[in-house]
Formats: sequence, structure tokens, C-alpha cells
Amino acid sequence: MRVVYFHGKSKEHFSLVSDPDLQINARFTGHRPAGRSRDFTWVQALGFLFNSQKFSLEATKVATWDDSIDHLRFSFDGQDLIIPKEILSTWYSPKKDIKIRRATKMNSVTVTIKDKAEIMVNVVPVTKEDDRIQSYKVPSDDCLAHLEVQFRFLNLSPRVDGILGRTSRPGFQNQAKSGAAIPVIGGEDKFRTTSLLSHDCKTCIFTGLSSSIKWETEHAVLDLDCTRGASFGYGIICRSRK
Repeated sequence: MRVVYFHGKSKEHFSLVSDPDLQINARFTGHRPAGRSRDFTWVQALGFLFNSQKFSLEATKVATWDDSIDHLRFSFDGQDLIIPKEILSTWYSPKKDIKIRRATKMNSVTVTIKDKAEIMVNVVPVTKEDDRIQSYKVPSDDCLAHLEVQFRFLNLSPRVDGILGRTSRPGFQNQAKSGAAIPVIGGEDKFRTTSLLSHDCKTCIFTGLSSSIKWETEHAVLDLDCTRGASFGYGIICRSRK
């Protein structure tokens, strides 16, 4: 089983997947209680570059969580994107190769990128019970709304990079520090991008060019569940579902 732990840094952006025709980045949010040497972190937003298109989704900042309010914000090619708050309400990109569908009226969607990925996203807060158990000391003006995500990747190239993407490479070896209570992957400098929709990290290979090659290998499908443990404040924690 593949297990990926990546802490990242609050208010910074990192490459999760980088392939010639697909780039997925994450923005992290965080909180550092007094006396702690580093932030607790969670994934607050995802940015997607697919061929020549750019879109994003993010959990909006809110002081107090309210289930009756939609905490998801979308953009496509630099413009705000409105998706009606109805179950199974669906938006398609102009080329019909990107689909966003609401799983419930609010705070839950599935993103489908043709022949490349399916991503299930839920927005959740850090709950009072999480706070009590983990001693996050959540601030009064921010419930730290964040994303729980499940990924299913198809047809990734053998050169794919990024925090999650490189786990699909043939011969992948986990570089997480062994022996730690949480064996976190390092290398923030390798994966950092300058913005949510940039592909300028040191290991990024995105070119924006569509590929007609089908990579028929045992590594062509990658299923990762990044929901379990998502509220623990360790950035992103993913486990393979196979």
C-alpha cells in the first residue's frame, strides 16, 4: 500500500501531480498555536491546468461552520464559475473535457477530467471535537475549512511528477523519513509553485500540450484516498485504495 504524508506550509502552493498535459496544485492553509515550532496544515484549494485550460476550486474562509451555506468557490480561465446549488447540478467546460458535478447541494463535488482523472471533493471544518483531541487551538475567526479529497488518475506518463504523481512511477520508492510518528515526505522546494495555477516548480513537467499516447502499464491507474486523516493537520495524507 502506498502512503503519502506531506506537511507543506501555510499559504504556499505545491504540485500534487505534474504530467505534460495535466498539472494539479494545492494551496495549504494552517494555524500555529503558541509554543509550536510549525503550523498545522490542511489543503484549502486545488488548482488544475489541463492542456490550455485553467480552473480551481477552494474552501472559503469562514469563522463558524454552517451546513446550510456552500463553502466552495470555483473559477475557470480567470473568471468566477457559478454552479447551481442542486444535487447533480453539472457544469462542462467549452470543450466538454472537464466536468464538475455536485454530489450534494453544497460542499461536495466530483471533478472529471477526460481520460486523466476523477477527483471527489468535500469541504469540512476542523470540528470542536478535532480541536479538543488534537489541541489545535482553532482561532475564533476561522474554523479552518479545508478539502477532503479522493483521486483516481488514469493514463499518467512514466515521467509523472508531483507529491502524489511520482508515487505512480515504475519502481517508486517512498522517501518519507522512517521511524517518525508521522513519516512526512520532505522536499518542499522541489514541489513549490509560485501560485495555485502555476507550473514553475523545480520538478514540474507540464507543457500544456495534449498527448494522444496511452500508457498501458500497471502504473496507469492510481487511486488515492486523502480523506482519512485529513483533519489531523498534517497537510495531505493519502493512502492507495488498492
